[in-house]
Amino acid sequence: MSSGLADPAILARQVAGLYAGASRFAQGYVGGKLRGDPASRAVLDHAVATPFGHVADLGCGRGQLGLALLTAGLATRVTGLDRDAAKLAEAARAAARLPAGFTVAELSAAMVPDCDTALLIDVLYQLPVPVQRPLLAAMAERARQRVLIRAFDPDLGWRSTIGLAMERAGRAVRRDRNAIAPLPLAEVAAPFAAAGFAVSVAPCWGRTPLPNVLLVAERQR
Repeated sequence: MSSGLADPAILARQVAGLYAGASRFAQGYVGGKLRGDPASRAVLDHAVATPFGHVADLGCGRGQLGLALLTAGLATRVTGLDRDAAKLAEAARAAARLPAGFTVAELSAAMVPDCDTALLIDVLYQLPVPVQRPLLAAMAERARQRVLIRAFDPDLGWRSTIGLAMERAGRAVRRDRNAIAPLPLAEVAAPFAAAGFAVSVAPCWGRTPLPNVLLVAERQR
């Protein structure tokens, strides 16, 4: 999908500039994610087509995607949740003049706020399966317009094999004992289809060998 933004590189620089008080690593990370991550481009393109209103960014990290949406005029407000307090502190400082708020929280069904658009990017498969299913149901209930999820597809052959190997290697380096638990895409989509959303899935891996896909659920009126 080609970007509908006038100049995505300028937007990436503008948003990275909001993190001027953060570490050099954080500034580079924010700019790099917005310039190079296919999920960032895909989400922004969808918002160009239909502005997102109030966005709930679940597992938002440093919050750069939500701040990009606000900076581009593609969202009216952002509510970000993440368990990493240090990253959220950077997000909050960057958003000082923008309509955004960030809360430290473990993702669960109870924590999903009412919103127009819910985002869940590269987070779902890292949660325990007993948390994933209620979380998806809550998103289907509380997102008034749409949900966008970048998910790990466990059924993409060699891509899935490589993705699992990379995730396990990364966890070994970090000494992270959390399981990798990607649900089949049919299970990810099911709560949204049942709630009356139209669901589509498209590749979202760019030039990587990873099994990343973007699931978009649009509520039918």
